[in-house]
Amino acid sequence: MDDLVESILDYIRADYTDYAIMINGEWGSGKTYFWNHKIRNKIEAMQINGKKYTTIYMSLYGISNLEEISKKIFIETTQLMDKNLKKYMGSKGEKVIPEYAKTGLDMANFFGVTQNGDKINYEEFFSTEDKVLCFDDLERANVDVIDILGYINNFVEHDHIKTIIICNEKELSTKLKSSNLEMKTFIATYLLDKENKLNVKTDEPMVQRIQDTIEYVFDKANDYERIKEKLIGETFEYAPEFTYIINGLLMRYERYPELIRFLRQNSNLITSTFNKSGTRNLRILKHALNDFKKIFDMVSRDYSNTNNRIMQTMLIFTIAISFEIKAGKVTKDKFKNIENNEEYRAILVSSRVFMDNRQFYIKEFDNTYYYNFKVEYRFFKFIEIYVRTRIFDMKVFKDNMEVIRNTIDTDQLPGYKRLLTEEYWKISDDQFPAVIEQIIDDVKNGKIKPIEIVKIFAYFSYFIEKNLIDYDIQTIESVFINGMNIASVTSEYCEDAEEELSQIATEDAGPEMNNIIQRFYEINAQLKDKMYREKADELFKCIPMKMELFYDKFAKECNNIPIFKYYDPFQIFQRISCASNEDIVSIREMLAERAKHHKEEIRPEMENIAKLKQIMCDYIDGKKPTIKNVMIEEFAKELDKILKMEKTEVKNTANWFLIKWMKEKNEYFSPFL
Repeated sequence: MDDLVESILDYIRADYTDYAIMINGEWGSGKTYFWNHKIRNKIEAMQINGKKYTTIYMSLYGISNLEEISKKIFIETTQLMDKNLKKYMGSKGEKVIPEYAKTGLDMANFFGVTQNGDKINYEEFFSTEDKVLCFDDLERANVDVIDILGYINNFVEHDHIKTIIICNEKELSTKLKSSNLEMKTFIATYLLDKENKLNVKTDEPMVQRIQDTIEYVFDKANDYERIKEKLIGETFEYAPEFTYIINGLLMRYERYPELIRFLRQNSNLITSTFNKSGTRNLRILKHALNDFKKIFDMVSRDYSNTNNRIMQTMLIFTIAISFEIKAGKVTKDKFKNIENNEEYRAILVSSRVFMDNRQFYIKEFDNTYYYNFKVEYRFFKFIEIYVRTRIFDMKVFKDNMEVIRNTIDTDQLPGYKRLLTEEYWKISDDQFPAVIEQIIDDVKNGKIKPIEIVKIFAYFSYFIEKNLIDYDIQTIESVFINGMNIASVTSEYCEDAEEELSQIATEDAGPEMNNIIQRFYEINAQLKDKMYREKADELFKCIPMKMELFYDKFAKECNNIPIFKYYDPFQIFQRISCASNEDIVSIREMLAERAKHHKEEIRPEMENIAKLKQIMCDYIDGKKPTIKNVMIEEFAKELDKILKMEKTEVKNTANWFLIKWMKEKNEYFSPFL
């Protein structure tokens, strides 16, 4: 790094230069920080032949025309040179023009207000003598890069001004190739067609022909190389020394003694995790360390006895998942559906034992960041949520930490937990028979959830195949099905069953595995019905005395489930008829809105909806009109609309399948369908 600094200063010292220099590096690698903290001050401290240089820095980010660059230079030079503007500066004499002063310049330009009545020509008003110009973010400008470099060349070639350009050439190259791509593709296709080359059969793919034509006609990359060769005398690759960088990042936490001590003790972990990410984006690392500060503070406050190994793993995980998500290596939802460390480990085990590669990215993530760092607990849901959403979920945090506190010693875990959360070969040969017997005993006594029984059966099938256990598959099948039946009494509906069972490779599964899965789905359907029945009971019992609770439960828990299927229609009517007129209207409107958005989900309740409508119609038949009776009548009409909507939906669906079938058969079909 010192060599790079000295090379840049040598350029400044040179008596005569007609070229600029370029500092090239990846986004977030600290190039701007390097300029501000390592280069700028050294340049301004130099004195060459009795002459001192001042620096003018400007970011080209978002610049939409060349005049904006001139304006920025004008403001900077005026700020440094015009003594009359000092009265607008701060009381401490800071070299900052207030926003109102800048706005005044912009307004003068907008209205053409100058002493001679002409528009401001900024280039006539600024002086760059004894200045070093630094242009940053070249690749992020909204002006053609070729035009910007031509503009800069005027300073360099004609006025011999020391000029430094900071950019990411990799992104610049991508930008040159991808700009106006739709227009370029259209023109290239037109030219190929005009030359009768579009439909010519060759071994070269059409896409490649179009790409070659684009590069030939719109060769911006070569234009850039030509002007760069003319303008740029030297290009320096910025590859920061990480030791220097990490020390700079950690200095920000000097006010937090415990945190800074922990981070410095584990700087090697920070460095290795950063390197394993495969990026050089220091900005992401900085954000990750900021996130870890929050995590460290919360753990230190509420769980001060957390062992150092767990804290180290949290540090690795925070940095790793930050890079995976923020660097765009995976989409945000890749980790969203993993609920806990147990599930994370189960995915790993499945991928390694059963060669299941459907969630290959999890295996890759683990191999990348935890290689040579052996630890049992390595996925923290509260950290994943925090990095992904910026919300620190206290409930998930406490749940995670309680599990960590209770399960660090894996030898104390139940046998089935060990089987599902760690590689089975980590269980010693001496322990393995006892673990197997413990699992079978827990299954027989209904101590294991049905979804976990399915996962365990997959392992037992594998063990039987490899002669690791002395059981036949039919016996185990019978034990496990009976165990599921017993467990179902106290179990809850598994909403993510499809996702959880996707971790099991079932392509070559035998009939026993299929029987186990089928029985699980039967039990899960029963548990779903039980859950819906309980929700319906809790909901309708809120009418008419607890209407606020009714509305809350309906919106949060029952809006998309067929609650009317699970409650007697006559009892529903009795409760609704006792509600206030206002509440009757509100319930009616809620049901109407619900039917628009959840047609498929509420289909099973249509029979009871029809019964409820008929009860309401019978009730108001022949009765004297009152406001309540009218409201009940309107309620019945709304239920009728929902029923007709359902019939129309069913008819349309049936017609769609019929039409599709007849088209496939090349048959004429009735226009009245």
